[in-house]
Amino acid sequence: QVQLVESGGGLVQPGGSLKLSCAASINIFSINVMGWYRQAPGKERELLASVTNGGSTNYADSVKGRFTISRAIAKNTVYLEMNSLKPADTAVYYCYAETWRGPTRYGYWGQGTQVTVSS
Repeated sequence: QVQLVESGGGLVQPGGSLKLSCAASINIFSINVMGWYRQAPGKERELLASVTNGGSTNYADSVKGRFTISRAIAKNTVYLEMNSLKPADTAVYYCYAETWRGPTRYGYWGQGTQVTVSS
């Protein structure tokens, strides 16, 4: 079992920045992939960025160049730094972790943190 606790959401003006944190209950080297998703009202959950335990990162086109995923290994924490925020970025943001045991993949979600971009 992996518990994930997100923090850092809030209200920000267009063009502003926020940094989300996701603290994991275990050593994040034990987690094969961690990522950030978001879900806006009436829309499907969308993968924004991911990082493997080897440090490889991937980004959705919608956030590439504006969002950065990073890790603090000693704190078992993954971050999502968000810049140049737009009203369209308003959503609940979720941290996700996936561990692999042979052919089986186990997925875990945080509780979500609201990000609202509005003037």
